[in-house]
Amino acid sequence: MTVENFQTLVVALTERRPFHPFTIELTDGQRFEIDHPLVLAYRDGLATFLAPGRIPYWFDHERVSTILEDTANTAA
Repeated sequence: MTVENFQTLVVALTERRPFHPFTIELTDGQRFEIDHPLVLAYRDGLATFLAPGRIPYWFDHERVSTILEDTANTAA
């Protein structure tokens, strides 16, 4: 994923109100559920995700395969 695409998507998803969870999937299959806008810090294509238990994970835009919006709570 390009730096621009990553930054645009992450900004849009973390700043929307009301906030809705979303998932970041990495190229190795690892997934992070972003369930609060403050668990993800990002800048210039680099991000830090603070997982439950205060475990930090660092990744960059090149490792992002896709960003999925949570559709579990949307009406059919």
